[in-house]
Amino acid sequence: MSLTIFWFLPTHGDGHYLGTAEGARAVDHGYLQQVAQAADRLGFGGVLIPTGRSCEDSWLVAASLIPVTQRLKFLVALRPGIISPTVAARQAATLDRLSGGRALFNLVTGGDPEELAGDGLFLSHEERYQASVEFTRIWRRVLEGETVDYDGEHISVKGAKLLYPPIQQPRPPLYFGGSSEAAQDLAAEQVEMVLTWGEPPAAVAEKIEQVRAKAAKLGRTVRFGIRLHVIVRETNDEAWKAADKLISHLDDDTIARAQASLARFDSVGQQRMAALHGGNRDNLEVSPNLWAGVGLVRGGAGTALVGDGPTVAERVKEYSALGIDTFIFSGYPHLEESYRVAELLFPHLDIERPELPKSAGYVSPFGEMVANDILPKAASQS
Repeated sequence: MSLTIFWFLPTHGDGHYLGTAEGARAVDHGYLQQVAQAADRLGFGGVLIPTGRSCEDSWLVAASLIPVTQRLKFLVALRPGIISPTVAARQAATLDRLSGGRALFNLVTGGDPEELAGDGLFLSHEERYQASVEFTRIWRRVLEGETVDYDGEHISVKGAKLLYPPIQQPRPPLYFGGSSEAAQDLAAEQVEMVLTWGEPPAAVAEKIEQVRAKAAKLGRTVRFGIRLHVIVRETNDEAWKAADKLISHLDDDTIARAQASLARFDSVGQQRMAALHGGNRDNLEVSPNLWAGVGLVRGGAGTALVGDGPTVAERVKEYSALGIDTFIFSGYPHLEESYRVAELLFPHLDIERPELPKSAGYVSPFGEMVANDILPKAASQS
């Protein structure tokens, strides 16, 4: 099975060290363009663009990088409760058309109650997933060309529809990551690609089987992907030294403050990441070549595969054997590490190389829209 490998756009910052301004790198449009173009020419299938108040807006970043890339796909965030599903469907179709079918979408329910409150969302963890299910049902059907009436507990629409379809049919794929029971239920019903953060293989295998079983009961199959950092060097010794260097400026107070901030999250996935290291820098290799040092101060994906190219490739193949076909990698700094991954890791893997995109042009069969709608053609005059 050929693997799809994505890279990451560091819209919340980049640098040589974690938890310090020393060695930090200014992230502006020029730098993001460098990272995106490197990923494009090196053969990565796409890039994940993160979301949240600490990040530049993922949709605007993706739109700005369409003209300077050719093959790269952009995985951008859908935020239920923050935007109307109908408006989000129109935006998704537009991004897909303007990019030539290079748009992918990542459903993000959010895990930080404080941040969500700042965006005007005050639902509990369970309520957010209920709202996400309603959002996604509407979003999917509208993008697939239906006119939708929906009266839910959290979201209601009447006559929701899309006039300009996406290039990808029946619609662009939907990605989603979550570890709670509610998240697994949503994934089984709604999405094409289920993502997990980089836990040890046994834990990942258990999660995959749980979601597969839930999807099978609904008559569905889903694909699986994993989100990991990578520290790959010419030798294993060099790779482990690079891992140690990445956290060499961290002190116990910085780690404690970071963990206290992350503790307010009600995300089950974030809790599982934190449990791997327990806020302690000792014994960070939680599985062969799987290092939890990133999670000491970073939320979300907190583990990295560490080693030389052949060693990391073996770990990747172990995850692939569980049913994972998509790997979303990142590394510090992201520009340099993208080259290391391509040059040192890619030769040891069977990777699916992206093709040139389809034409993005779209000609409405109705000409210019009249009255913001599709009107029936007038009867011909005899």
